Amino acid sequence: MQLLPASVRRFAAWCVVILLASGVVYVAIRLCVEFRTAVTPALLALLGTALLRPLHRRLVKAHVQRSLAAGLTCVAVVAVVGGAVYIVVSALIETGDQIVASLRNAARDIADHFGAAGTSLDDLASNARELLGKFGGTAASGVVTGISVVGEMLAMAVLALLLVFFFLRDSDRAVGTVRALAPRTGADMAEAMARRAFGAVEGFMRGTTLIALIDAVCITVGLLVLRVPGAVGLGALVFVGAYIPYLGAFISGAVAVLVALADRGFAIALWALGVVLAVQVLEGHVLQPMIQSRTVQMHPAIVLLALTAGASVAGILGMLLAVPLTAAAFGIVHELQGRYAGSKSPSGAPPRPASGSVDS
Repeated sequence: MQLLPASVRRFAAWCVVILLASGVVYVAIRLCVEFRTAVTPALLALLGTALLRPLHRRLVKAHVQRSLAAGLTCVAVVAVVGGAVYIVVSALIETGDQIVASLRNAARDIADHFGAAGTSLDDLASNARELLGKFGGTAASGVVTGISVVGEMLAMAVLALLLVFFFLRDSDRAVGTVRALAPRTGADMAEAMARRAFGAVEGFMRGTTLIALIDAVCITVGLLVLRVPGAVGLGALVFVGAYIPYLGAFISGAVAVLVALADRGFAIALWALGVVLAVQVLEGHVLQPMIQSRTVQMHPAIVLLALTAGASVAGILGMLLAVPLTAAAFGIVHELQGRYAGSKSPSGAPPRPASGSVDS
């Protein structure tokens, strides 16, 4: 090794470090995938805790016992989420036939203008019936698999809700737990990194939820004015899609425009596209700088790469979890950078305190 130049030795050392870090990350991801039924509820519970902690903290400050405050918070979440799901499902049931009929009419028009022989809508329907008859057994097994998947999702949702309760109730012990698990010499740094990571996730969840609500309300009002069917359901789709940056807004906006095109024609579709673009401009130039200016800022390319990696690991759920987890990782990196810069500062000033807090 001494025969190699110093630059080559440094390059080799960095390669070893990168390979070791990549191996550890890969093994951690594989373990998370293998134990996803336990890891997924825990991650969702952390996101829910980051979003609901202000409400729980206010109840505690109002001299409500911690367990009771956590229970009331969870009950409020179930009531709000259940009410929202009921409203969305009712709106989709009421307008679902109209949306399907308009899409069917649009498909028939496309088939009449561009379809070749044997590809009309009636031919496609007969072919679909033939395929369903041929693969009926496979479909039946798919239904059984789908039922098991739904059951697994419900079980994970209940487990996540229970974990939210325990995380909220015992959040005052979080700092002590982190310091107990960390080495004695690194307890302060571990606490600072935990605070910064949780603060980044907390800021992301609060900011994204508020922005998603504003986007959904604005687009719903615009679609109601344009008399687009299923406006409430489309607005709910916009709200959910906002948790997947860039891609979610594109998909939900495209669905709204397509429904407007199928039911109301080309002119109304252009107006719907204008509403969607106006809301996106409002979000990008006003809401994001105002609401999320204190959270960890990430370049759009990093967000898209995180979404792609999350989708490859865990599908849609991975896309939902990828950005907040990346924000937490960036919070830790920024904390380490601040501490390293502070230790190298000639003035000897103490490092900058962490942004984000945990109940203590």
